[in-house]
Amino acid sequence: MDMERHIVHCDLDSFFVSVERLQNSSLIGKPVLIGGKSDRAVVASCSYEARKFGVHSAMPMKLALRLCPEAIVVQGDHDSYSYHSNIVTEIIKENVPLFEKASIDEHYFDLTGMDRFFGCWSWTRELRQRIITETGLPISFGLSANKTTSKIATGQAKPCGELKVDCGTEKHFLAPLSIRKIPMVGDKTYTQLRNMGISKCLTLQQMEVFTLRRVLGENGISIWKKANGLDESPVVSFQQQKSMSKETTYQNDTIDMEVLRKTLAKMVNELAFDLRKEQKLTGCITLKIRYSNFDTHTKQIRIPYTNSDRVIDEKIKELFTKLYSRRMLIRLIGVKFSHLISGNYQTDLFNDREKDLQLALAMDRIRLRHGFKSVTRGGLFIQ
Repeated sequence: MDMERHIVHCDLDSFFVSVERLQNSSLIGKPVLIGGKSDRAVVASCSYEARKFGVHSAMPMKLALRLCPEAIVVQGDHDSYSYHSNIVTEIIKENVPLFEKASIDEHYFDLTGMDRFFGCWSWTRELRQRIITETGLPISFGLSANKTTSKIATGQAKPCGELKVDCGTEKHFLAPLSIRKIPMVGDKTYTQLRNMGISKCLTLQQMEVFTLRRVLGENGISIWKKANGLDESPVVSFQQQKSMSKETTYQNDTIDMEVLRKTLAKMVNELAFDLRKEQKLTGCITLKIRYSNFDTHTKQIRIPYTNSDRVIDEKIKELFTKLYSRRMLIRLIGVKFSHLISGNYQTDLFNDREKDLQLALAMDRIRLRHGFKSVTRGGLFIQ
C-alpha cells in the first residue's frame, strides 16, 4: 500500500515589498510598487494595498501609476532580496529533510512519512511561525498530497495564512476555483478555455480528457490532471541541483577584445536560453580563462537568482575585467552557471523595459519552435 504523501508549498507574501518594509517601516500599510522609475519600466512586485487598484506584477509602471497615483515607487535591491531569501532557506534546511527551492520566494517540502512521528499540519504551522519570528517576513503555506494542490492552497491562504487540503478532497477543494488558479494556464490558454465556456475547475473535472487534448495538445492533459488534483511530480532536493557550462577553444590564440567579448556574450546568450527552457535560475556564475602557456584561472561571483541574458552578461564582463590582467594570448574561455534552482522566466524587472521583455519572450518562443540558431541578436556574430 502506497504511503500517503504530505507536500507543503510555502510562499513569502509580496516578498520584495516585505523586505523593503523591514528596512523602511514608513512603507507599511501604503501602496508600494517595486521596479524601475522610468515610464518604460515594469512592476516587479506590488503590495496588497496597490493590488486593490488593479495593479499586478509585470504591468507597465506607467499604467500602474495611472491606476494607483498615490503609490510609492521603490527601485528595489535584488542583492538584499537574495540575502533574505537565503536566510529563509537556511531555516528550512535546518528543519526539513527534503525540500525544493522553487524560486527566490517559494519552497516545497516533502514531509511524507513524518506523520508517523509528528503531526504534519501542526509541525508546518510551527515552522511557519518560526520563519515569521526570526525574519520578520510574512509567509503563507498550503499542505496537501501533491505540489499543484498545495501551491493553489497557498494562493487561497494569502495573505500570511495557512490552508490544509485533506487527502481525497482535492477535487472538492479545486472545483469552485477559477481556471486561472491552475499552474500552466496563461493568458492564451485562459482565453481558449473561456471561449469554450470554461471558467471553473469543476467544468474541467467533468470533461473528457481527450476533449482537452484535441484543443490544447499534451498541455491539455496536464491541465486536466491538475484540475482534478492529480500530480505525482516529486519534490526535487535543493542539494541535487547541477550546473551548466560552455567553453570555446580558439584555433589561434587571441587577445582581440572584440572577439573575446562576443564569444562571452554568445555563450551567456545560449546558456541563459537553456536556463529558461528548463525553467531554472542561476545564483552563481564562473569565468574560466586558459592562456597560451596553458595556465588556467577561474573567478566566480554569487548573483541574485536570474536567467536574464543582460544581467548575466554584465556580471561576466565585470569578472573578465577583474580576471584578465596578464595581457597574454588566450587559448580558451568558458562560462559556468551553478547554484541552479527551479524558476520561471525572470529578467531584471528593476531595469528592463516592457519592450525588451516582450522582445526576449518572442525570441524564446521562436527558438523553442525552430531551434536556438533560428534567431539571434545582431551584436553576437563573430567574423
